[in-house]
Amino acid sequence: MTKYIINSVESLQKMIGELREEWGHHKFLRVDLKTGKDRSISFNDLSHVWYAQLANELKQDDAINWKCFCKLNFAVPILRSEDEQFRFFYDSSIKSSLTYEQKLQAMKYLPVSSLMTNAQFKKYCETMQEYFAKIGVNLEFPKEDE
Repeated sequence: MTKYIINSVESLQKMIGELREEWGHHKFLRVDLKTGKDRSISFNDLSHVWYAQLANELKQDDAINWKCFCKLNFAVPILRSEDEQFRFFYDSSIKSSLTYEQKLQAMKYLPVSSLMTNAQFKKYCETMQEYFAKIGVNLEFPKEDE
């Protein structure tokens, strides 16, 4: 599978040329179009700060296990609802095949939040905030001027 990032006229032209060439060879193409930028590194950094905060405030788990919990309970539902390919993969290979505990362990190895767009990851963080606020843990986004 070839992946293209189109961010200039030149990269657009290159992709169109390669698509035209592939069409000529195969007469069949499947193109998945994803618009918008992937999530930023700052969101990634923020999530790891939050996992550490959870480990400090909720001592029953460490940062890795809180990350797995969040990925399974908050990121997976977002991706399943918004990404048809992820939903097919998850539902056919994990959803009914593994126990909850096994799913948590799988989150150590399965990319989930890293597949998200910026908008999806923001939703993921907001969902985490709402959930943990109910049990007394305040997860905050950094101020705009920081």
